[in-house]
Amino acid sequence: MRRSPAIALSALCALPLLVAAPLAAQEHVHTPGMTHPAAAPLPTQGGQAAFAALAEIVAMLQADPSTDWSKVNLERLRQHLVDMDLVTLRSRVVATPVTGGAQFLVRGTGETIAAIKRMTGAHVTMVMTSGGPRVVRTVLPDGIRLVVTAADPADTAAVAKIRGLGFIGLMATGDHHAAHHMALARGDAMADHGH
Repeated sequence: MRRSPAIALSALCALPLLVAAPLAAQEHVHTPGMTHPAAAPLPTQGGQAAFAALAEIVAMLQADPSTDWSKVNLERLRQHLVDMDLVTLRSRVVATPVTGGAQFLVRGTGETIAAIKRMTGAHVTMVMTSGGPRVVRTVLPDGIRLVVTAADPADTAAVAKIRGLGFIGLMATGDHHAAHHMALARGDAMADHGH
């Protein structure tokens, strides 16, 4: 079926209207005193994950009357979230099985190298003090080598868990992350942390 040139032209002319609508939404500007209607429920996330994490901590700090604002350092937490992003999304990981666990070569380029070194240094300390697997960390020029082994190398379930978690699973293991982020934001002294 052939379309008439008039129909094709009218469809083509409508195209800028379809493209322009999202651009107008991006130009939304907040002015002092501006409010939004509260009729509909609000989203629970601030849009971008790092921004949402920061917004949540800001709200908690503001709600806590004991917050010492002279020590608060949200930039320090923001830099840590940048490190988390670089390690999670920009590093290259090669995993190799070893007796009792796995070896992870974690490498990067540019600022990712320093992020890998900061993040793994702090996290290895946490893993070791919380009774997790044994971790031997070796610093390389472009990243690190982690050799992660079960306390009992004959424990096949523990070995399978190490290999299944992989590097990023190991990094995400533990319930200390929220407390760590709050401590960074409050300006607490942190051992083994570059920020």
